[in-house]
Amino acid sequence: MATEIIEIQERQTTSQERLLPKPKVTFEEFLDWLDEDTLAEWVEGEIIMASPASLKHQLIGSLLELILKTFIEAHDLGVVLRAPFVMKLADRPSGREPDLLFVQRDRLHLLKNTYLDGAADLVLEIISPESIGRDRGDKFVEYERAGVKEYWLIDPERKYAEFYELDESGRYRLAQIGNDRIYHSKIITGFWLCEDWLWQEPLPPVLDLLRQLKLI
Repeated sequence: MATEIIEIQERQTTSQERLLPKPKVTFEEFLDWLDEDTLAEWVEGEIIMASPASLKHQLIGSLLELILKTFIEAHDLGVVLRAPFVMKLADRPSGREPDLLFVQRDRLHLLKNTYLDGAADLVLEIISPESIGRDRGDKFVEYERAGVKEYWLIDPERKYAEFYELDESGRYRLAQIGNDRIYHSKIITGFWLCEDWLWQEPLPPVLDLLRQLKLI
């Protein structure tokens, strides 16, 4: 698995060396330029390249994707997608590529071939030193305004996770977690996540977590 992750990082570095188009592009031009190996976002006509993810980032992201996807498919709740897949938001406007996003079953019509036309129901970002300002700043504001119902921020360096939920006024509120360090999602009915899983070295086996979630 580690070898596969290194190969992915090398492909991402190569993608970033591609020449950018003109300084300002339309969303359609951005999609035409973008390929499936490139991590990039579109904000008010400008293309923003992302740095390759660290090994820790990749491992945590893969773990969360597997348990979320398995749970959601088992209960027929919708679809989980990982980066690179663009989420188009009209307010700023922007085209973001969250690390993971979840779209509920009754909103799957918003999924197009290469992008999500609107806000996901849940967005998960794994913070890196390069992305911390965007994840806690611009993206936080954009996701809140767009109506992303849950925004999960995972910080491997600080070993800290934050789970924001959209309240009735359309503002994010930080969910309170008890001493058990378990977060219960309001959007993914029945799903819970123990924050301590994410900081174990090595990470816990996926099969063990699926058993705890009563999926096997």
